[in-house]
Amino acid sequence: MAKDMFLLWGSGSPPCWRVMIALEEKNLQGYQHKLLSFEKGEHKSKEVLDINPRGQLPAFRHGTNVVNESFAACMYLENQFKSQGNSLIPSDPAEQALVYQRSFEALNLHQKMVDLITYTRRTPEEERHEEAVKRNKEGATAELQIWESHLQKTGPYLAGKNFSMADVVFFPTLALGFRLGLSQKKYPKLGGYHDLLKNRPSIKASWPTHWLQNPPTMDPLKDL
Repeated sequence: MAKDMFLLWGSGSPPCWRVMIALEEKNLQGYQHKLLSFEKGEHKSKEVLDINPRGQLPAFRHGTNVVNESFAACMYLENQFKSQGNSLIPSDPAEQALVYQRSFEALNLHQKMVDLITYTRRTPEEERHEEAVKRNKEGATAELQIWESHLQKTGPYLAGKNFSMADVVFFPTLALGFRLGLSQKKYPKLGGYHDLLKNRPSIKASWPTHWLQNPPTMDPLKDL
């Protein structure tokens, strides 16, 4: 089964990492994959565009089925291989509702962080508008506080006592946040959650390769 799968991915990309965690959780090791470089623009290559016309990673194919949106790919894997590996979506209606809510809600943090990081990286300092920087920081801070509160109420995982699809979707974004300067002292529940999950086998097995080799070179989230 896994041999019929092909993943084009980029190291450190939360969307790519989500799919890789899901593959590990469903015991689908052995899938075909290829690491591409964002810095070299390889995500815009014909190889990617043939699978994903948007020129984005991940690009995922299972047989003739193509699923490029990372959350959709994770859901596809869970539904196609329900009885294999770890169940990521519970059958209990109340638990399932919370998992779905947190999974979709997790995309908000990803967007808030992207807004802040991309503005800082792509806009020369002399061209930045203080109001835009302030607005992006306030938006990201408010979002982080929501998640700190969620974990205060439900922990140790996002949707309660068991690891679920919500964690698959959320953790890569949070891990990137801590790599880019987010303070565990300011967000102790998120920090504890990060420390708990980073040792999970599926996450350790898919940890971004360049993170293991290189320390972070920027900390745009240190003031959040």
